[in-house]
Order: sequence, then C-alpha cells, then structure tokens
Amino acid sequence: MSNFRKQHMAIQWNDIVGSDSYEPAVNASLQEKSSIVGRVGLMMLSVGTGAWRVRASMNKIARSLNIVCNADIGLLSIEYTCTENGQTYTNALSLSTTGINTDKLNELEHFADGFHERVEKYSITQFHRILDKFDSMPHNYNAYNLALASALACCGFTFLLGGGIIEMLLAFFGAGVGQFVRKKLIERQITLLANVTAGVAAACCTYALLFKLAVIILGISQSHQAGYICSMLFVIPGFPLVTGVIDISKLDMRSGLERLSYAVLIITMATITGWATSLLLNFHPQDFEDIELDPVLKCIFRLITSFCGVYGFSFLYNSTRKMAVTAGLIGMAANTLRLELIEFTGIPAATAAFIGAMTAGLLASAIKKYIGYPRISITVPSIVIMVPGMFMYKAVYYMGLNDTEAFGMWLTRAVLITVSIPLGLIFARILTDKNFRKSS
Repeated sequence: MSNFRKQHMAIQWNDIVGSDSYEPAVNASLQEKSSIVGRVGLMMLSVGTGAWRVRASMNKIARSLNIVCNADIGLLSIEYTCTENGQTYTNALSLSTTGINTDKLNELEHFADGFHERVEKYSITQFHRILDKFDSMPHNYNAYNLALASALACCGFTFLLGGGIIEMLLAFFGAGVGQFVRKKLIERQITLLANVTAGVAAACCTYALLFKLAVIILGISQSHQAGYICSMLFVIPGFPLVTGVIDISKLDMRSGLERLSYAVLIITMATITGWATSLLLNFHPQDFEDIELDPVLKCIFRLITSFCGVYGFSFLYNSTRKMAVTAGLIGMAANTLRLELIEFTGIPAATAAFIGAMTAGLLASAIKKYIGYPRISITVPSIVIMVPGMFMYKAVYYMGLNDTEAFGMWLTRAVLITVSIPLGLIFARILTDKNFRKSS
C-alpha cells in the first residue's frame, strides 16, 4: 500500500534565505524581502481573514522594506509581484485548506503593525524564525473543549429561535457530539465535504435518538422535534459569509466570490445531510411551540443565551477566552437589540439584522483601542448567531418535498438576512475607519 502524499507541497521558507545572512531586512535582496511579504500574506489568508486585511498586512511589510507590492488574493491562493529599483519578483502561493484562527490573526496583526520598528534591526532570517513560531502555535482547545463550546452555542441558539428547555437540552447533546466527530475528522485531515457530512449526521442522529428515548421514557410531545435543526447549526460558515461580502464591497471580486462559494458549499452539504437524515429517521421538524414569557424576563433570557451562543462560537474560531468574552458581550447587546426590534416594532427581519450587525461593528470600533484585538476577530463571532441557519435548512427541506412556494419563501428570507448582516458591519466600518472608507 503506497504512502499518502500531500497534494500541496510545503514551502521551505528558510531555503530562500541564507542561514548566515544577518544583514538588516531593509538591506536584503528583493527575493528575500518578497519572501517575507508573501509569507505574511499566506499566513493571514490561512487564518480566515478577507483579502482586504491580507493585502493591508502585505502592504505594511512591503512599505517598511521600501518595495512596492501588488497582490491578487483568493480564498486559498495569492499571486503577488514586488518591485524595487526597476526589478520585479513574482510569486504564486497556495494553501491546502482554509480555517479560522483569531488568536493567530491577532499575533500576525501585531507582527505587521510592529514590523516597521524592527526592520532595520532584524534580518530576514530572524523574521522567518519569528513566523516559524507563529506557524507552530498549537490550537487553544481540544476536541472535547470544542464539543462543549458547540453544545453551549447551539443550546443558546435554540432558545433564541423559540425553543424550550427540552429542545435546548437535546440540541446541546446533538451539537456536542456532532462537533466532536467533525473535529476528530479534521485532525485526521479528512476532506471538507466528508467532515461536514459526518458532523451534521452525528448531530442529527444524536438529537433524534435522545428524542425517541425521551418520548418512550418521559412521554414528551412530538412537537419537540423542532429543535432538531438547531443541533446542526455549529457548521454554519459565518466567517466566510461575512468576509466574502466585505471583499465584494471593496471590489476584491475574486476573493469575495470564492469565499461565498465556499460558504454556500458547506451550507448546501450541511442542509442536504440534515434533510436526508430526517427522511431516514422519519423525522419531521416543525415550528416551535409558542412560549409565554414576561417581556422583561424574555429579554433577560435573550441577553444570557446570546452571550452563551457567541461565547461558544468564538471557541470554534480559536479565540482566547478574553476574546470570546469580549465578542460575547458585544453579541449579547447587538443580537438582543435585533430580536427586540423585530418583536416590538415589527420591522422586517433583514432590517433588524442590519441594525444589529451595525451595532456590533460600532461597539467593536469604540473599544478597539482599549482591547487591542483586530476588529474582525470580535465582530464576526458576535454576529454569527444572527445567520439564519434554520431558514436555510427549511429552504432545502421544502425543496426536497417539491414545495416550490415554501422553498422560495424561506430561501428569500435567508438570503435577505444573510446579506444584511455583513452590510451592517460594512457600514459600521465605513463610518469609523477612514482607510476602509477610501476606495484607493
């Protein structure tokens, strides 16, 4: 049996630079300077941030090295050209897969911000050694931690969507098992569609099995099947959805369209898996039963579950606990505002999502200088809980039943809300960031 060979060969960055080269980076050759620019860009791309932020970091490095850089950035690849004194150096770099790592993003941002102060002291070799340490940063959480975080997030999500205590408990265990299975497959480098399918199927089967046991042992109502959809919402790709629309807004069309295609691929696979599993298990998810709560008490519960949902989802992005708490507090305020607006003013859900996301963006901008985190590392986790995963699932569910009217209604609602969320962040950024506001 032949050994597995990686399709994407690793780049030996230190081979580009002589190990005995200790000249200050600003005096290095164009090829050596370009290696740092490209590596920083590729590492930024690997942590899930959008093309605008990747290019901004590459530009910071290039300006400090007194060279000019132009880059074409996609979801998994970068083609860039560096120019100095009439010479050019062009390179193409690619990743094997993508993911989200806000902790590493934070470290890379600080590296790029402080690069100018060290460019005349450190050599290219020393900078590569620093980047080697970033490359070897371990993940903050293991599969059990992430399973618990997903369980907490989807449990909170269930209440926000209208579920009660039974649905919340069943979704808690379903999401926990599903995320654990998916994480273990990712650790074994199992391909995207397979790990998504297995994770969602495990979550749905766990929910259904526990539901059947609860019916037999406790005699609960069949109406509690409604929370089935919530157990699979941990796979909703909020980061690429948001960064994709942001990139398109900045006319980074290649990156934006690739990110949206990636997100749609995951959503389609997840919802089809959920639908197919429900057919196999003879499960018929339905609307939640209305829960009568005092408006003040409901608002308090929304604040608590919004915080829990955002806090849990932040762990899936490898945020530190402090980052997760910060995102949770912002999401708690923004998402509760969104839900209260829908309930008490009757404005369309898409409009409320826009206002909620813009509130999250404005709050993050207001505290950015005090916390020092990249804005995207706390804004995106804080609004992922607004992504209408249930609407997406229902659209696919009714499509499978050939109910085109219901399919069209749920799909339209899902698309409007999904687009409104990143638009809210974009306008918050336009209002608070003069660099983002400019078109150059």
